[in-house]
Amino acid sequence: MLRIEIDDAELRSELARLRARLGDLTPAMRRIGELLVERTKARFREGKGPDGKSWPPNSPATIEAFVGRYYGGAVPRKRDGTLAARARRLASAKRPLIGESRRLSSEIAYAIGHDHVEVGSNLVYAAVQQFGARKGQFGTTRRGTPIPWGEIPARPFLGLSPRDRDDVLALLRAHISP
Repeated sequence: MLRIEIDDAELRSELARLRARLGDLTPAMRRIGELLVERTKARFREGKGPDGKSWPPNSPATIEAFVGRYYGGAVPRKRDGTLAARARRLASAKRPLIGESRRLSSEIAYAIGHDHVEVGSNLVYAAVQQFGARKGQFGTTRRGTPIPWGEIPARPFLGLSPRDRDDVLALLRAHISP
């Protein structure tokens, strides 16, 4: 699982208070995990990272490959070589990190312990989407094609937004309150 650690002094302090008072925080961790999974999935709909910045758009090559797969390899074009209207409509609907299977946006999960929660994805390409990758960063295929075949910009989807942080604190405080 891709792992990003959030080191926040106020959250750690609140967790320490909870542990001292309540011992097992599993119920609070479960609520936090559910909240963060939903917020992470919402980022895919919004096309924005936890910092509120929009993800970089897909490259023309990615859009071309997407349209090509949809039409079985033959991309509909006008005589001048530009995309036909139906292909342009399909291309305009292609959003960053949303592939045909929608696996990355739907396979976000959490794991909890008595005093922690982890949110992430087990998909092998999740880290590349989170952090980005340089062309050829992972070597080459047997045919010498670089892996990945082009630059992949970072599109962070995991992490805490300021709103997430405030809501996690509110959940922790609500768990402490009588």
